[in-house]
Amino acid sequence: MLSVKNLCASIGEKQILRGINLEVRAGEVHAIMGPNGSGKSTLASVLAGNEKFTVTDGSVEFMGRNLLELSIEDRARMGLFLGFQYPVEIPGVTMANFMKMAVNEHRKFRGEEPLAAGEFLRMMREKSAVVELDSKLTNRAVNEGFSGGEKKKNEIFQMAMLEPKLAVLDETDSGLDIDALRIVATGVTKLHTAENATVVITHYQRLLDYIVPDYVHVLYKGRIIYTGDKTLALKLEKEGYDWLINDYKE
Repeated sequence: MLSVKNLCASIGEKQILRGINLEVRAGEVHAIMGPNGSGKSTLASVLAGNEKFTVTDGSVEFMGRNLLELSIEDRARMGLFLGFQYPVEIPGVTMANFMKMAVNEHRKFRGEEPLAAGEFLRMMREKSAVVELDSKLTNRAVNEGFSGGEKKKNEIFQMAMLEPKLAVLDETDSGLDIDALRIVATGVTKLHTAENATVVITHYQRLLDYIVPDYVHVLYKGRIIYTGDKTLALKLEKEGYDWLINDYKE
């Protein structure tokens, strides 16, 4: 589904990604961990097409296409979803209208008819229940006045509505209390199938108690320096990164 080979990227004169190699297959959950400043959020941004970053080397293939040649919009239409660490507010645009436009754009891309009003409302009710999102929030402007927990629930609600092939979740657990973390993470797990894949960027093992990864990767100084199974996250929680970083030679 996703094949990243020797991906290098910079912002201005500063190189951040220094040769990322990553293979993600359908049905898999990958967790990416690492110290602050390692390039985790940069990787997510580059995959999503953030023009602030310049790809200087390497390749990325998604669903058999050269991802780096695609616009941000086409990446999304093909089924790449980015869950933001800090979701933005969109004043004046209600959640209902925002999602109706997004869902129907995806359907148009696939050659399908737009959803009728009744079908769309039923879909919204069904998907909002996945993350226990208050139905009143769907009538408000996107994320405007939402709490941190509500914004993260809203991100996963959008993911549920769009049904992406690959979801890249950038520190979805950031700023969540215990109850909100459980609801958001359980929602992500409910949406996982054998036909899609999830990449979770996180600092904390607590998220991975709910979203159980098949692989855990440690990213440091712009490279993945170690890969293990779900037990690696437990070891990192207990021992930190020093035992890996001290042995790492560029």
